[in-house]
Amino acid sequence: MSPSPFVVNVTRATFQQDVVEKSMETLVVIDFWAPWCNPCRQLAPILEALATEMAGKFILAKVNTDEEPEIAQAFRVESLPTVFALDQGQPVDQFSGLLTAEQARAWLLRILPSPAQQLAKEAMQLVETDPQAAESKFREALALAPDEDSLKVCLASVVLKQGRLDECATLLEALEKRGFLEPEAERLKSELDVRRSAAESGGVEVARTASEADPTNLILQIHLADAYAASQQHRKALEICLNIVQQDFGEARAEAKTTMVKIFDMLGPASELTGEFRRKLATALY
Repeated sequence: MSPSPFVVNVTRATFQQDVVEKSMETLVVIDFWAPWCNPCRQLAPILEALATEMAGKFILAKVNTDEEPEIAQAFRVESLPTVFALDQGQPVDQFSGLLTAEQARAWLLRILPSPAQQLAKEAMQLVETDPQAAESKFREALALAPDEDSLKVCLASVVLKQGRLDECATLLEALEKRGFLEPEAERLKSELDVRRSAAESGGVEVARTASEADPTNLILQIHLADAYAASQQHRKALEICLNIVQQDFGEARAEAKTTMVKIFDMLGPASELTGEFRRKLATALY
């Protein structure tokens, strides 16, 4: 067959780029083979033809195990041919031995992303650089898979990123009617609450001015903390709330604690700030 842009020969030097990094964008199928293996020579043209026919729905990465035994050892290949499918850097399926063209096609169709999943993957790659384009793709995906709640969470996230708080709230409220929210949806709800409070207080400068004008009003300090959190100044927000928890034993203390928990949700459990201030909050409370 003529060379195909969807078929690559992989070495140790190119494995990270051609397999691991590429699998973050599209499915990568690794064909472990050797020149002396007759079933390998029969399977190869089948996989290559499918890669060319499907034109980028997956990349076929060929590994000559005689030349690259370390890669085969890393995948614990025990017989040839062996074929792995990788998505997001992780194996998602595999088979060993010779398949017919029909069997190979059926295997691929079973593991390839659906049109909605492919649109969602493309959208995720655009979230940080072009949230409007990401939103468009998420909506296209939802049109194809209207019952896929994970897509609705993603849409809520990108809508919130664009500052459309009420629209995000509507999406989350619809999801909440199921009786639960996914962890990411809970995080979005916390961020939404903080950003709404910040918007009501007028932002950092307005909230700071109000707080300085009435320094004994702890609720105004919490509004300032919300404004800091909404502007990504999380440490300042947490320090204000912790100070209130340490000094007050009334309504302001409870509200400051609630705000801290919402910021923890925004940051996620892996954040160093979350770990640091969870410990400080526990000490202040108990």
